[in-house]
Amino acid sequence: MIKSEGPHDFDPQAPETFDSPYAVYEDLRNRCPVAHSQAWNGFWAFMRYDDVLNALKDSDTYITSIQNVVPKLAFTGRRPPLHLDPPAHTPYRRALNPLFRPQRMKALEPAVREHARGLLKPLFERGKADICEDFTSYFSIFVFAEWMNMPKDRLDDLRTIARAYNFAVQNFEDEMVRETSLKLYEIAQYVIDQRKANLLDPATDATSALLLARDDEGNPLPEDMILGTIRQVLVVGIIAPTVIIGSICIHLCRDQALQQQLRDHPEQIPAALEEFLRLYTPYRGFARTANKEVTVGGITIPEGEPIALNYCSANRDEAVFPQADTFQLNRPNINEHLAFGLGPHRCAGMPLARMELRIALEEILTGCNGFELAGDIKVTRFPEIGALSVPLTFS
Repeated sequence: MIKSEGPHDFDPQAPETFDSPYAVYEDLRNRCPVAHSQAWNGFWAFMRYDDVLNALKDSDTYITSIQNVVPKLAFTGRRPPLHLDPPAHTPYRRALNPLFRPQRMKALEPAVREHARGLLKPLFERGKADICEDFTSYFSIFVFAEWMNMPKDRLDDLRTIARAYNFAVQNFEDEMVRETSLKLYEIAQYVIDQRKANLLDPATDATSALLLARDDEGNPLPEDMILGTIRQVLVVGIIAPTVIIGSICIHLCRDQALQQQLRDHPEQIPAALEEFLRLYTPYRGFARTANKEVTVGGITIPEGEPIALNYCSANRDEAVFPQADTFQLNRPNINEHLAFGLGPHRCAGMPLARMELRIALEEILTGCNGFELAGDIKVTRFPEIGALSVPLTFS
């Protein structure tokens, strides 16, 4: 990696609370919106909405094939589609996108809701729980596994390894990141072997769709790239929901009136979720590398240096979202938020994520009369942002 010699405008490794990063990012948007940190061998960060948006739209200049996240975590194989630039990533998106169609989401919903209720019922009866540890860390794996047709005998392994991987990332333990990442690859290979022996309907099974997919020249996709694709989905589909559901619960503990409003009017939950996604975007943002020298906001960034596109800062940019730190149901321009990115690498799993979050929030709200914080919040570090542990009491 290129060693950047830029200034040190902020320290992404400084201790944080649940709220503190947003104040830092507000300061950077005002003071140096194209910021630089010397952490992790140096990287740039776009903090303003327009700069992030322009980079997301210009995939010819801002590429993902060198580094797709800060800090760099890909120690093992390449993981499409995120690790590939257009048009190389297109066959993988073409195979996966149909699996998120509305009819597929509708078919999954009854099983997802049943599992949410099954997990929450004993927590409500007990009267307390860590909503991240006791609910979402299981729930997100079930949702992903149901969508993926994951063999049931590997679910416990997947949860254990995924949580260990996330812990290693949060604590910058490179060797443990490598070790747990390789174990996730083993699970992905197991799924591929199962499908090669018994293909499922590609309209409802991601692995089968990838095995049957062809590139623009009619060739099968390389198996190592299929392996990387499944490995990529494993983590993205598990960690982000845990973080944002925890963050939403913190917000609703702090705003009991809104909590009751959504309990009384569940039809408002989809709109509320979009505002929560804006406020509590679970990833700080993904990285790009400019394949030529670029000048943004009067700052010249040399070719080849990593750039973090800070979605969570962009989503609180007052120039785009007035009173950006406040929750506003039915915000007029809420469809402009960047929680799922934009452009060719926009999150393919948006429909699944929205369904999962909606059901989780509906079942949390309707299953109890109220909930409050009952202890200290633990938070994530780069590249995620939000809650890892949220102890609650239920009434």
